[in-house]
Order: sequence, then structure tokens, then C-alpha cells
Amino acid sequence: MTPGRFYDVVIVGTGHAGAQAAIALRQRGFSGTLCLLGNETELPYERPPLSKDYLSGEKDFARILIRPREFWVERAIDLLQGHMVVAIDPVGHRVVMADGLLVGYGRLIWAAGGAPRTLQCRGAELRGVHVIRTRDDVDRLIGEVADAGRIVVIGGGFVGLEAAAVLTGLGKSVVLAEAEDRVLARASAEPLSRFYETEHRARGVEFHLGAVVRSLTGDGERVSGVALDGGQMLPCELVIVGIGIVPAIEPLRAAGAAIGDGVLVDDQCRTSLPDVFAIGDCAAHPNPFADGAVIRLESVQNATDQASLVAEVITGGDAHFHAVPWFWSHQYDLKLQTVGLSRGYDQIVMRGDPTRRSFSIIYLRQKRVIALDCVNATRDFVQGRALVMAGGQLSADQLADPAQSLQTTMRDHLASGRAAGADVQVLTD
Repeated sequence: MTPGRFYDVVIVGTGHAGAQAAIALRQRGFSGTLCLLGNETELPYERPPLSKDYLSGEKDFARILIRPREFWVERAIDLLQGHMVVAIDPVGHRVVMADGLLVGYGRLIWAAGGAPRTLQCRGAELRGVHVIRTRDDVDRLIGEVADAGRIVVIGGGFVGLEAAAVLTGLGKSVVLAEAEDRVLARASAEPLSRFYETEHRARGVEFHLGAVVRSLTGDGERVSGVALDGGQMLPCELVIVGIGIVPAIEPLRAAGAAIGDGVLVDDQCRTSLPDVFAIGDCAAHPNPFADGAVIRLESVQNATDQASLVAEVITGGDAHFHAVPWFWSHQYDLKLQTVGLSRGYDQIVMRGDPTRRSFSIIYLRQKRVIALDCVNATRDFVQGRALVMAGGQLSADQLADPAQSLQTTMRDHLASGRAAGADVQVLTD
């Protein structure tokens, strides 16, 4: 073991969650020693542009840095880069790196995110098979895209669809294979799935839905095709796999932390280990907008909100997690903004006309607004946030009328005297 330094706060992970935790601590006046520890050698950078602006070449790497190097130096935030944490000693308050380096901590913030889920089939190790999670991942992909004419994207979630949009814009022939019977099946209602499928098809993307990958084929070195369970072969020169992530939690598990789908945290993002917090993609937390269910959220917004909360707790505050989830995705000229969590919805309301490429889908559960998907409808997104926060119960007719703003609908309803206290009462159709 190599002796290391002691820090008052050690943050493992240099993505959005980790970087924002360090920034928030200094903004709140934390004057103790502080370090960001990560296995990448890059300065902390934004991840969402990797499958969009960075892959397309519209932004170079300098433009997706969270902060320039001088920022971290000026705020005495040490960057320990290129170190993989392999163990945590919760008794000795130390983290152990693969190279044997030891770093002691007073408080530890685990913000390690996750690793891309990989295919578990024959041929998955062939060259030409890519994931999109880090700069190195995308740099390798960019280095091979120019010579590829036909590319298969496996996975119809946001990363897969965003990559398909960029690659189509680069003139590539794109085939998308999704195991479910529609894209975005785990995130959205069917009308939104079919809308995006139609938009991609109109630009030449070929879809294979309900398509389970059996194997990847090639010459023993490089991929040349994707074989589906039904026997169909999708020839290609490149494969991009976008089927989710595996939370990076093994050192916490080995140290005895409570684990579920991620490391379990309370509403202050504390793990079951003393003085250890967890935030971001790897943290399974009780979410008030999921009726208290324990969930993981993979979003910049969630990472930032949890980072700010932990910084407040460490600096003496008594904050508890109560942030409205929101997400976004850019594909072609379509801007999708989502607020709330649609899980468990029992009714949807279409607001606007999808053929006009500006509309919202409002999700209800027991007549209560729980989420909105807004396509090129920023006003609905902004105003719908208040509905989700209030758990507003409004009639489907009111919600569906795009001529009536959601803000006005809510305000008029509150002014009517039907709402007592903070909750919005039911309006019958």
C-alpha cells in the first residue's frame, strides 16, 4: 500500500454528481480539504453531449468541460485523476486504489455513476462494438465512424436514439434494434414512442422492434453483423450498444453497505456506512414523486440536486430530498423535456397535435398530474412543473386544450376556492 493524504471530504467520481458536489461545498463556504477522485484522466466534463454535440463534431472537448482547470485550482479542490477505487475501509475511513494508493476521509461522497451494460452473447468482444459513456468511448467511435457505411444501434432508449439521430445526420445508414415492441418503452407512453419512431423512419433509420440479439458475427476480429433470435442478420461495419448501465457500487457492497438497485440511501443521501453519502446514477433513493418508492434516476438534474443536498447536509444544514425529476433529449430539431415520473400512470392526455411537431403528453394517476413529456413545448414543461409539484387534479378537457395555458388553468382553479391548503382539489368533467 502507498501512503496517501487525508481529506475532510473525498468525492469518488468526476462526473456531474461529483463535480457539482465539490462546487456546491465551496459555494456554501466549506473550507476543509477536498478532493475529486476518478479513474479518468480528463478534467470533469458533461456527459449528455457525448451522444449528441460531441459525437457530431459540433462541440470540441473544451466546450463540454464543467469548469476549466483554473477553477479547481483556485478553489483548492484537488483532482486525483486516473485512480480506480477498489475498496473502502469504513472503519479506518480510507479508500483503496487499484495502484495501492490510500486516501483517508472524514466524509466520503460516492458519485461513481455506472458502467455501460454490455452484451452477453457470442461476438460481443469483436472490434467495432462500441458503447457511449466516456470521452474515450466516443473518441474511439469517432475514429471508426468515417469508414463505416452501415451502423447497427442496439437499444431504443435515449442514448440509442440520440446516437441514431447524429449518425443519420452524418450520412450513415442506421439500423436500430430494440428488444421491446417500441422505443422508449421503459420511459414513456406509446404515443411518444410511435412519434419518435416515425420521425426517425422519415430520416431513413431502419427499425427492428421486438428484436432480441442472439450473437454478433465477424471474421474473428471485427464485427460484420448482428444476428437476431428470429434468424435475421443485420450486416454492418459498426455496432453501438446502448442498453443501460450497471451501477458502480461494488466497493460499497464489499464494505457492507445496504444495496438494492444501486446503493441504498436515505432522504439525505446517506448510505448505511458511517460518514458515507452516495449521489447520482448509482444511488437508490426514496423519491417523493414516485410515492416514496426507492428508485435510481440517471439524469444530470438528479445528480445536481443530490449534490447540492449533500453539500448542505455536510455544511450543517438539515435538507431532505424533495426535488421534482426532470430530463431532456435532443434528436434532430426535436427538444423533448420531461418533468415528473410517469411510472404507474393510469391515464394520458394528449395536449396539442403531434403532426405539428409541438405537443405534450400529460400523465395522470388517479386523476392527479404526475408527469409531462413535452416535445417542442417548453411553456408546457415550465408550467407543468407546478402541476406535478402540487399533484394537481384537473379535468382531462382542461389539460388537453392547448389554447389554455397550464399556468392559467392552475391559477384560475386555485382562485376558485376549490383548493384548500397546498393541494389542488378535484375538478370533475
